[in-house]
Amino acid sequence: MFRRILITAFVCTLSLWVMAPGVKAQNDPIWDEELNRYLTPEEVGHEEVYMAPDEAARLMFSTSDHIRSEVITLTPDQKKRIEERIGWHFPETTFDCFIGETNGQIDGWALIQNTIGKHKPMTYIVGIDPNGEVTNVEVLVFRESRGSEVRKKRFNYQYQGKTPNDPIRINRDIINISGATMSVRSMSAGVKRALIVVEELHLQSSGMGNAINTASRNDKGFFESLLGF
Repeated sequence: MFRRILITAFVCTLSLWVMAPGVKAQNDPIWDEELNRYLTPEEVGHEEVYMAPDEAARLMFSTSDHIRSEVITLTPDQKKRIEERIGWHFPETTFDCFIGETNGQIDGWALIQNTIGKHKPMTYIVGIDPNGEVTNVEVLVFRESRGSEVRKKRFNYQYQGKTPNDPIRINRDIINISGATMSVRSMSAGVKRALIVVEELHLQSSGMGNAINTASRNDKGFFESLLGF
């Protein structure tokens, strides 16, 4: 599964290069406007691995009797509907997911997310309970030279309790971190996507989606304005 996550992260990065006009090739120097200089090779290759997916799943479902994994595959219609709701396009059609169960009942879902930060994707897991609320967020791999504060609980606790009804956006219901704005926006976008994926594929089919599905389809995410979607 970890290999799949790395491949997905690469595809996520590649999609940004393809979609953004005027973006340089992978091996070209990367200019950082905030730092007003090119990134060093060390900064470009920076990667911090905090935990493996299986370890994160056990953290998400510490009280569950059983944890199983599955691959969520979106149909074209499902992908289009999710993109309309979150307000940005994404390249993935599959997501790695863990499911916690106790006595045959589902305790929740935990989806692995890869979303572009400032220059590269970060990998994190979003836990969601049967009520459609975020239970936990943990960063697995961080690949930027700055902004890793998003992995700290003093920041990411803000996502706990969020539902598809919430904006989950900076200056709306998420407090930013100075110097880590792109990481905050990236994580917020991924949390929103995970919530919508679970609602569309699991909660609506169980009859719970109608109770929580009031998020506006016109509440666009930051990727729309950033990349022109």
